[in-house]
Amino acid sequence: MSSLHILSGGAAQGLVNQLRGAIYNETGRAVEGSFGAVGIMRDKLLAGEPCDVVILTQALIADLTTKGHVQPGSATPLGVVKTGVAVKSGEPQPKVDTPETLKAALLAAKGIYFPDPVKATAGIHFMNVLKQLGIDQQVAGALRPYPNGAAAMKAMAEASGAGLIGCTQVTEILYTPGVQLISLLPKAFELATVYTAAIAAKAEQPQAARMMIDLMAAPSAAELRRAGGFE
Repeated sequence: MSSLHILSGGAAQGLVNQLRGAIYNETGRAVEGSFGAVGIMRDKLLAGEPCDVVILTQALIADLTTKGHVQPGSATPLGVVKTGVAVKSGEPQPKVDTPETLKAALLAAKGIYFPDPVKATAGIHFMNVLKQLGIDQQVAGALRPYPNGAAAMKAMAEASGAGLIGCTQVTEILYTPGVQLISLLPKAFELATVYTAAIAAKAEQPQAARMMIDLMAAPSAAELRRAGGFE
């Protein structure tokens, strides 16, 4: 039995991992694929990488549907994911709930971990936050960008030294051992992204793909979605 192939933004990785057993029981197929910055996942789909289920931002799924890369009518929203600030587990938690306190915390940080500032939703947004705060040049030496939020949080968890701070989608913070969410971004800088699952136009197993998406979006998985940072 061949696997179900998935291309997904990193925000959904924890949810998919929690449901792997249920997906296998329901479809008889294991889930294989890639998680990462949504722009990179879109590019993989466009390059022809095998894909049954694609999970990206609502805007990207809508665009891919219009252009014929996603089956019309297959898109199913999984929930809203916000962007938050993290520190290593057990480290002091600076105040970051206002623009002023966030600015002070970032200026004081020895390292700032975040996802790809070109291809990742949260990374693009975070760079804009730094510019709006007027500190993008001042903190340039402390910036530690990674291909996606999960990689950024894992690197921060494993890094030695104190005074590190990270910013990415809350789903990627909550599912990474060794880091803890301290706050959402201040209201003025809030980023709330709707993540949507859909069936790829060239899916080899569209029926199993539909079953997987229905499992992820089901009322029975609501608590898993909430625990993982989906609203």
